[in-house]
Amino acid sequence: MTRTAAGAARSPLVPHDGLTLLRTVATAVLDLDALTGLGTFTLPYPAEAQRALDRTALACLLRGADPPLSVSDLLIWCRRRPVTEWPLDLPDGLAAPEDRLIDKDACVPTDLCYEWAVDRPDSATEQIDRALIALAMDRCRLANAPASYAAFRRLLVEHPVLTRDKAAEIALEPAFTPLDGLLQQIYLPAPVGWVRGGRFTLCRRCRTLLAPMRDGGWWCENARCRHKGDAPVGHAYEETEGGGVLLLTRPLRLFVTAPGFAELRLERALARLGLTPELWPDYDAYDLRITLPDGRVWAVDVKDWANPALLGRNAMLLPGRPPYDRAFLVVPDHRTALRRDYVGVVRRFMDPDVRERTTVVSHRQFMARVRAALEEARGQSVGDDRPEDHHA
Repeated sequence: MTRTAAGAARSPLVPHDGLTLLRTVATAVLDLDALTGLGTFTLPYPAEAQRALDRTALACLLRGADPPLSVSDLLIWCRRRPVTEWPLDLPDGLAAPEDRLIDKDACVPTDLCYEWAVDRPDSATEQIDRALIALAMDRCRLANAPASYAAFRRLLVEHPVLTRDKAAEIALEPAFTPLDGLLQQIYLPAPVGWVRGGRFTLCRRCRTLLAPMRDGGWWCENARCRHKGDAPVGHAYEETEGGGVLLLTRPLRLFVTAPGFAELRLERALARLGLTPELWPDYDAYDLRITLPDGRVWAVDVKDWANPALLGRNAMLLPGRPPYDRAFLVVPDHRTALRRDYVGVVRRFMDPDVRERTTVVSHRQFMARVRAALEEARGQSVGDDRPEDHHA
């Protein structure tokens, strides 16, 4: 899901305050990456980059610390120094010891960087993300075509990489008629820096592009893949194959594709228990709607964020329609495996009203609740969803 909102306990917008400054720096990193790539930017810097440098220098001087001397120096900070080591005042638990804004291996903005940028009340990253998804919703509503919206969402999850020819072919399918021209706005030419030997290479697990590393290995941007070990090499496209290789924009890969893998995995796990979950009901009011045998309805939003505190700050109440009896926020197991206090941190940073009306659980915890509800309704034991579904 892409719905986000500022929490009630926002800090004052003091430019060199820890929260505000990290949002500024994160936005500057994304601006530089979009402009030329983090390794090849040139003068003049985007205004946000200079603003980030000036405010970081001020924060350092106020705390008696050595400031970064240039934008290049600031980017080195973002890559080499976890944000917990910056001279900033941050609320306890808002950042983990290894949280960085630039990946130290791949030299690209981290998931955390995008999450910090979205945490800004006026985030351009969020506005673009939301505007594109909202456009798809509006067009499908106007055409009274919920199946078209579901097909669109499933495409973003299952095919973050397309060739131009394939994208054109998909656009001509009847299901995509309401979305005329939209795929051209969200699928852009793949970065040339990700070519090795004249080819773009897919990750076999999550189907996005792999970034070639200097040591000859591969880096996958998907945290679940990295948690499982070395990236499995999948299909390779010739650089000009099918008219050229296209990649879904990074905000949509982060906030739609990544949680979408978890949504589809949850859908399959529920189906194995005999349930028929509805994906993205009422044009994505929430992610899954589950009707239990006793008639109770559970609404589920799936979130796959690197930082649980930022997720908690941005969590919203689920819309009341389609109606449900209980609301859940479900996070993938790889997040709780990396950070055992993940669920607790999400809850701690939630708005009190959201926390009171939303149950936060991991995938495995949610499935345990579902099995318990089914056992109660059917009067028999219901097996778990192991072994783990490794697809999507």
